[in-house]
Amino acid sequence: MRVLLVEDHEELAHTVAAGLRREGMAVDVALDGDAALVRASVHRYDVVVLDRDLPGRHGDDVCRSLVASGYPARVLMLTAAATVDDKVTGLGIGADDYLPKPFSFAELVARVRALDRRTTPALPPVLVHGDLRVDPATRVATRGGRRLGLSPKEFAVLELLLAAGGAVVSAEDLLERGWDEFADPFTQTVKVTISRLRRKLGDPPLIETVPQAGYRI
Repeated sequence: MRVLLVEDHEELAHTVAAGLRREGMAVDVALDGDAALVRASVHRYDVVVLDRDLPGRHGDDVCRSLVASGYPARVLMLTAAATVDDKVTGLGIGADDYLPKPFSFAELVARVRALDRRTTPALPPVLVHGDLRVDPATRVATRGGRRLGLSPKEFAVLELLLAAGGAVVSAEDLLERGWDEFADPFTQTVKVTISRLRRKLGDPPLIETVPQAGYRI
């Protein structure tokens, strides 16, 4: 999944972002509300983790703007204000979930994943294709009972291809969904990742290249 983390405390923002990336998520960081809206206008995020008390454009205004524009991402609001009235207000302006600071990182991950499941069609908890099994929750992929040592990006690409249910996924969509904003769209990073993934999956080959269209399983 692709996540936008909006947090004005720079050290906290990058610490949380690094943790979410270790959980297999592609994460972009915005340090203020205006930057968050600019990134949302360029990229399609699944979940926006939004600090409420932002300088300049308040987090409430960011949330209202996203909701008013019909932006499809789910919004998880973070704030030090944790009274019932604060939560009611945050949910009332369009946030999908509310997590007070300080928070448990494990709970943040669980809530982000739960929100992501609400943005996409329901998928089985374990994705299966023949002898290939992919468990997104535990980040474990096996083929023929053999555990595959996949990098986070290889796992993300494999998960996206399996979730497509046999449909073709373009290289552009893989890049948009599996990498963050620092990925160079003109590099061969998707092609290289697919090549490595094919080697690790072994024979018979599972990933098909569809000329001028993309890839599918």
